[in-house]
Amino acid sequence: MDMPVIVKAFFDADSRNDAEALSNAFAADAVVQDEGADHKGRSAIRSWWSAAKAASQFVAVPFEATSGDGKAFVRAKVSGDFPGSPLTLSYAFTLRDGEIAALEITA
Repeated sequence: MDMPVIVKAFFDADSRNDAEALSNAFAADAVVQDEGADHKGRSAIRSWWSAAKAASQFVAVPFEATSGDGKAFVRAKVSGDFPGSPLTLSYAFTLRDGEIAALEITA
């Protein structure tokens, strides 16, 4: 599957449970939108991801990706200890200068 390097780095860090590498994939002023909440900046993104991982031990497995014009869209099967598992989630990345500037995750 063809994904931008930084998007692949995001999913690789997620699969290794590596919060530092995952948060470092983001720009310093990046924003993540997930479950109706915004998380701005690397520290907030790291806290959001760590709390979600601890709560549900989720695993995200990408199965479809497209990219172009500073955007990347990935669909992934996400399973874990949460109601409705597994789910297919859509990840919409905005990329800037080799980093993730924004990420919106939707069902």
